[in-house]
Amino acid sequence: MISAQRDIVARLSDPLALARATPTMSDDAEAAASARGGLVAAAVLVPIIWHPAGASVLLTLRAARLSSHAGQVAFPGGRIEAGETPEQAALREAAEEVGLDPAAATLIGTLPEHLTGTGYRVTPVVASIEPPVVLTADPNEVAAMFELPLATVLDPLAPERRRAEHRGRMREFWAWPHDEHLIWGATAAILVNLARVLRDPG
Repeated sequence: MISAQRDIVARLSDPLALARATPTMSDDAEAAASARGGLVAAAVLVPIIWHPAGASVLLTLRAARLSSHAGQVAFPGGRIEAGETPEQAALREAAEEVGLDPAAATLIGTLPEHLTGTGYRVTPVVASIEPPVVLTADPNEVAAMFELPLATVLDPLAPERRRAEHRGRMREFWAWPHDEHLIWGATAAILVNLARVLRDPG
């Protein structure tokens, strides 16, 4: 496990590995940016938890009462406040949403930005977390927490392109396999970029 952790840290700071990932955007990101007069800066934490039986990526199911992305799978995160870096914002939001102690997360790199259809410019911040880790979800923001095995992220056959109607339009998007939750949208696109950086080329 230690060698795998070192490999991930190395790849997230390797220009050649990072070049395999590119900025991504939702189909209607440009329209959302125009309607809002620009994109709002945001950050999410992409937490990799190093369980002895196998590493996994922590995800949340957003509460149904939220005004945006309600009921969708997401990483802990939100808007970047004045004076914050993306890293600080991601850690603060993770503390608020899932009770993650910022001291328990070792930041290891960032992925290319994702522009959302709701008008956000999202910086994904990848962090390494050693168990045991105590998490407590804020029920006002998070309906559930779950983990996607890192082995699934590294499997090139796992993600698939799908088509479905959303907000009155047919859209194409990435989706990741999970027994209970649909992992799609910005979260799926960020996971695709994470996989591109971490997988062996070829």
